[in-house]
Amino acid sequence: MAPRSQPTTRQVRLGAELRKLREAAGMSAREVVGLLSSTSAQMSQVESGLSGVSEERVRRLAVLYACTDGALVEALVAMAADRTRGWWEEYRGVLPPTFLDLAELEHHARSIQVIGTAHVPGLLQTEDYARAVFSYWVPEFVAGEVDPRIEHRMRRKTVITRDGAVEYEAVVHESVLRTRVADRSVARAQLDEILQQTERSNVTVRVVPFDIDGFAGASAALLYLGGPVAALDTVQRDTPYGTAFLDDAAQLLAMRTLFRKVESVALDPVKSRDFIHRLAKEL
Repeated sequence: MAPRSQPTTRQVRLGAELRKLREAAGMSAREVVGLLSSTSAQMSQVESGLSGVSEERVRRLAVLYACTDGALVEALVAMAADRTRGWWEEYRGVLPPTFLDLAELEHHARSIQVIGTAHVPGLLQTEDYARAVFSYWVPEFVAGEVDPRIEHRMRRKTVITRDGAVEYEAVVHESVLRTRVADRSVARAQLDEILQQTERSNVTVRVVPFDIDGFAGASAALLYLGGPVAALDTVQRDTPYGTAFLDDAAQLLAMRTLFRKVESVALDPVKSRDFIHRLAKEL
């Protein structure tokens, strides 16, 4: 089978986790291929996500590496077996790969936690709000480039509305709720949308008001995607140079800690809903 020309972030993650298990076992790739009657090129392609790997091979590797974490092994087996071609594939060649990667990661996530300090989190945005955000990008998009981005963002929302919807927690700063990315009507509709979404049992929104002590997290924006086991969690952060996906254990711990810090100074869900109601009335 020919190597993949553009593996997804999830496919790369599977290969990286297999490499971590091998390295933890103190084995070289050369030793492993000798025991499996494989080749160094094949091993390299698997560990880089350029080639798929069978469920049986994952289990054999786990035994070879003396991995005793059964939950992790089963999660890796499930990733290897997954052949999902989700709706996001319709945008391949239309949108940057990171858009597709994020939709795929959200689709498979067991939980989602997000901190919004610049904009309303994507899964809570209205179409008009998203249009205003995308239209503000520099350099500006040419004709026809904004609509696919908006459509993609709206379709991502199915993860919090479908049967078996993901548990979703968002912490947003008051400045985000007060900033009018467009006009008053768009701002009011956006606040109403957040309130409607919080009526879902799986959606929680907390607000960090201006009048609160102990908040120094203006740069804390992040999206934390919980995997089937903690070792397979992923964090997405926007940087000046584009979107970054983080999965190193130390990075994940730092981001979990950051989320707890921001959450600790936020209003509880009930008071947050009341707060958003008051803001909406002001408009």
